[in-house]
Amino acid sequence: MASEAISYLDNAASTPLCPEAVEAMAPLHRELYANPTGAHRMARDTRRQIDDARDVMAEALGSEPGEIVFTGGGTEGDNLAVVGRHMRVDGVTVCSAIEHHAVLEPVENLGGRVVAVDTSGVIDLEGLAAALDESVTVVSVMLANNETGMVQPLSQVTELVRSLAPNAVLHTDAVQAFPWLDVASLAAGADLISVSAHKFGGPKGVGATVVRDGVELSPLLLGGGQERGLRSGTHNAAGIAGMAAAAEVVLKTRAEQVVRLAGLRDRLVDGVLGAVEGTVETGRRSGKVAGSAHLCFEGIESEALLFLLEDAGVYASAASSCSSGAQDPSHVLAAMGYDRMLAGGSLRLSLGYETADADIDRALAVIPDAVARLRAYGKG
Repeated sequence: MASEAISYLDNAASTPLCPEAVEAMAPLHRELYANPTGAHRMARDTRRQIDDARDVMAEALGSEPGEIVFTGGGTEGDNLAVVGRHMRVDGVTVCSAIEHHAVLEPVENLGGRVVAVDTSGVIDLEGLAAALDESVTVVSVMLANNETGMVQPLSQVTELVRSLAPNAVLHTDAVQAFPWLDVASLAAGADLISVSAHKFGGPKGVGATVVRDGVELSPLLLGGGQERGLRSGTHNAAGIAGMAAAAEVVLKTRAEQVVRLAGLRDRLVDGVLGAVEGTVETGRRSGKVAGSAHLCFEGIESEALLFLLEDAGVYASAASSCSSGAQDPSHVLAAMGYDRMLAGGSLRLSLGYETADADIDRALAVIPDAVARLRAYGKG
């Protein structure tokens, strides 16, 4: 497998660990391995690494260092925001219909309100307004969707929440947004912001959530009282350092990468649309993050397509890759109004910082033939 030539186009699921993160993590595995809550020198030095990382993440997300809560990733951060708020301040929860399951399922399990989206996958602001009142205590609307890449109008969402739901805090899942968008600016009005390191070149199993001063939450984990009492448990010091190193790389290179990868994405999508009849590009490309290409093919099934693509060295996915590997129907496409048959032929091709022209060339050489083979087999 190590020598196999592949084109990895599944960066929305997870990205390769960047060299800077590897370098930042190494000393915390080999030399600074103490528990950072200890009193001796190694513990203090380990804790200093965590404090430095907190400063970096605060800059990256537009918060004060003391507002950063280190978590185990995006799912934990989303649950801390939605469930933690509900545990502390009982009331109605609200989210959009295209949220990641880490938001959508808690809201549904709490009997909350789910707001529709339009055919492009953008939240219906009139529907949101109708769902807001004084009983609402938390609203969660993602900054960029994990399947289609569509960016949500968070500033308008913020205005509605402030004017119509005075007792609510606003959370945004920025997990998919951070590699592409200036989260610090676009989410400046949010009370809670969640990100996950492995989506932007950091390690798996670590994330950060901004909890603005004055926002009341109950912790999901009880124990030693780390992270202002909001996230007990020994810090993953190496993971935290790796996340901060990756975030610094994003801040330095994001503008350049967005331009480069948007060009590659456009070449990929235009090439597929021109070569394969019966292909639908979901959403508005101008409203997506630069690394997102999402298509639906008539007359085929995603699972079979992914098998052929993998066999030819192209690694991609269908819907979200966070459902234990299952190829379930996409709730995002359903919310956008796509019928089940067309949605069943969806393909998510997500680019990342290591994506090159050769990856696009291979995908364009492979996808049309794979779709044609499946359609011919279906007719036979």
